[in-house]
Amino acid sequence: MSTSKPPTGHFSILYFASAASFTNKSSDHFAAPLKLSTLFVQLENICALTVNLEYIDMDADADMLINEGDEVAIIPPVSSG
Repeated sequence: MSTSKPPTGHFSILYFASAASFTNKSSDHFAAPLKLSTLFVQLENICALTVNLEYIDMDADADMLINEGDEVAIIPPVSSG
């Protein structure tokens, strides 16, 4: 899933599955730049995170900057069965 280009000076966040249900939306925009560690404060540790379609190691990449035009996806736990 991809969204329309974010407004100038912002980046996109995509919500999937239960995250979309919980927020009642499939995407959002936040002001850039924003430190990844700052974004983590707002997220549950149980979610996976991608920036520009690449999975992020939340500990190793905590100082990564999310830049204008970046796309962040929040992926809640998925059960298999």
